[in-house]
Amino acid sequence: MTQAPAEAPAGEDAFDRLLRERSGALLRTAYLLTGDRQLAEDLLQTALTKTYLRWGRLRDVQAGEAYVRRVMATTYSSWWRRRWNDEHPTGTPPEEVAPDAYGAADDRDVLRRALAGLSKRQRAMVVMRFYGDLSETETADAMGVSVGTVKSTVARALARLRETAPPSLFSRPTVVRIDEPVTQRTATP
Repeated sequence: MTQAPAEAPAGEDAFDRLLRERSGALLRTAYLLTGDRQLAEDLLQTALTKTYLRWGRLRDVQAGEAYVRRVMATTYSSWWRRRWNDEHPTGTPPEEVAPDAYGAADDRDVLRRALAGLSKRQRAMVVMRFYGDLSETETADAMGVSVGTVKSTVARALARLRETAPPSLFSRPTVVRIDEPVTQRTATP
């Protein structure tokens, strides 16, 4: 006996549209959170799966992207807590990565390291606020906190970034893209 197929969640077209139009931006956000391409893909896939399973219960499918970002942030935080107990330090430090010949690649590396020095909450808010180009209100909604918390957390995070990153990184007029190879980037006016 065959079973009837399960009904598609309400607004499945909206979910498909979200995937087509915003998956690249969501993957970049996941990459900034994790700092690793494969982990970013895993994080995004997990967040999209969780979102799809709850898609029919969303009051506003237009807020689907914000919901995915929030799921990514909370999932990443839970991964970090779980992984923390499994890691054991070794006696020898890892090898250093050879510097890239391109200045933009060096900037991406400096920015990535500076972001890694932030707390997970600060990193998530800075990524969503500035890289995701969300407003303070949208960031607060995505993180489930107040706008004041976003403002104070982002202010502390930026102060920490200014302390740890070289001043030249903040004085450049060009946009530093963390996720693109140097050959694919075009100059900004």
